Amino acid sequence: MDTKLPAAVDPKSFETFAEFYPFYLAEHSNRTCRRFHFIGSTLALACLGLLIATGKLYWLAVGLVCGYGFAWIGHFVFEKNKPASFRRPLYSFRGDWAMYRDIWLGRIKI
Repeated sequence: MDTKLPAAVDPKSFETFAEFYPFYLAEHSNRTCRRFHFIGSTLALACLGLLIATGKLYWLAVGLVCGYGFAWIGHFVFEKNKPASFRRPLYSFRGDWAMYRDIWLGRIKI
């Protein structure tokens, strides 16, 4: 995964998601960070399924904690950077799911 960009790139400078996604991937160069994202996203999907199955809003909160909690641990502990979700939340959310898809498709290794 060769996606290194200059460290001084401001996530707000991107005008399209296509421009943002290489930056997003560069912010996830640590394999353990990507693994934490993958685990968090999988748990969030499971919570979404439980929300739909039970109708209990509790699962929405648990899903958000799982998704963002695992991702932020990956960033702060392993990647040692600040998540782009603090500055570009919608693009970052979309990036999470694009990376999740790319992991499943074998385009990105975990």
